[in-house]
Amino acid sequence: MSGAYIIAARRSPVMPAGGAFARLQLQDLSAPVLLACLADAGFAPEQVDEVILSNALGAGGNPARVAALAARLPDRVAGLSIDRQCAGGLDAVILARALVESGAAEVVLAGGAESYSRRPQRLRTDPGGGPALPYDAPPFTPWPHRDPDMHVAAAALAEKLGIDRAAQDAFAVASHAAAMGARHPEIVAVNGIARDGFTRALTPALAARARVIAGPITPANAAVAADGAAFCLVVSARLARPAKRALRIVAGVTRGGIPEEPGLAPLGAIAQVLSPRLALDRAEIMEAYAVQAIACIMGAGLDPARVNIGGGALARGHPVGASGAVLVARMFADLHQGHGLCAIAAAGGIGSALLVHA
Repeated sequence: MSGAYIIAARRSPVMPAGGAFARLQLQDLSAPVLLACLADAGFAPEQVDEVILSNALGAGGNPARVAALAARLPDRVAGLSIDRQCAGGLDAVILARALVESGAAEVVLAGGAESYSRRPQRLRTDPGGGPALPYDAPPFTPWPHRDPDMHVAAAALAEKLGIDRAAQDAFAVASHAAAMGARHPEIVAVNGIARDGFTRALTPALAARARVIAGPITPANAAVAADGAAFCLVVSARLARPAKRALRIVAGVTRGGIPEEPGLAPLGAIAQVLSPRLALDRAEIMEAYAVQAIACIMGAGLDPARVNIGGGALARGHPVGASGAVLVARMFADLHQGHGLCAIAAAGGIGSALLVHA
């Protein structure tokens, strides 16, 4: 054996912003998940070399360090916080692999945490001395005309590919149905809550009544803003040998694409980690929008029957910095043999993909 292995992966429930987790800080969401990963693998906190935490909406600082301390990890664990927006949770795992394979670390807890509910108010100062102006999202390109609102970009993608609202709504309905019918052993109870808060019996009639956000994009076929955390334990081959379960990280890639088409950005990363002859046993594809997931499944030539078989983000919600790691936690729970693919898109035209083998 050689390389890097995932030997545990857990996540919190995902709750809509303003809901049951609205008063929790990032460390409140993270610490139970970090400790559950260690407990599953039978590792002591003293064995951890590093914590990598993705966060997209917080106030900065080093939330990875705060989460590590809240989980009572050794003081020497410095914590590394990263921000690649939606892709960050998956990128944390890719970075953990690099640390382990390089020999810089042997035990890394990697993932992400997001509290959409507790995100700070942003103000842009006026160098001319005028009042500071509030804004919700930073720019993702230097060119406003190539930096569309995510809803608008999703609507443009739907028009470009001819994916109508009915197809998007049907995809969302199926996501909720799959989530309701699946077990989710990867969930760690937080504040006494042990299930996702948004999953429901969505019907075509309910989806059809949803208000329009942009073109065919509605709250029914777009993932709701959410709070949650997810992490996995990435270790060296030496430490993986005695583990009860292990997924070998075969490849991990992050690539930039056309900035104004973020929904298609994962296709380049997927193509780089998959060989044409490889048979995938399952895939976890981010469902920020139904149209984006449909486009990636079609564009990558994936078998829809093997994608998000336990439901996706349309049925859970989108805790931005954690969403990529949620995909890995779902994969670890369900992939017991063969190859699995996780892929996610991010604002600015970024796509990340991870290939694992059980």
